[in-house]
Amino acid sequence: MTLDRARQLLKVQADFGGFYNANSAKLILSEVMKEHGQAAVDRLITELSLDEIFGFERGTRFEGGLAIGKSYP
Repeated sequence: MTLDRARQLLKVQADFGGFYNANSAKLILSEVMKEHGQAAVDRLITELSLDEIFGFERGTRFEGGLAIGKSYP
């Protein structure tokens, strides 16, 4: 998945907000993590305000649709 496509999909989830959309966002971020790494995930969280909308924190690892905690302080 390209970062542009991930950005588009995450924007849709962020616009709706809510629990189920947070789960979808986690799945998308898991794919971004696999293909582009933690720095790309952190940029998307900041850029799309996913910290404010879903409570995602920079440094959180996303694997298999799960938020696994911070990978660095």
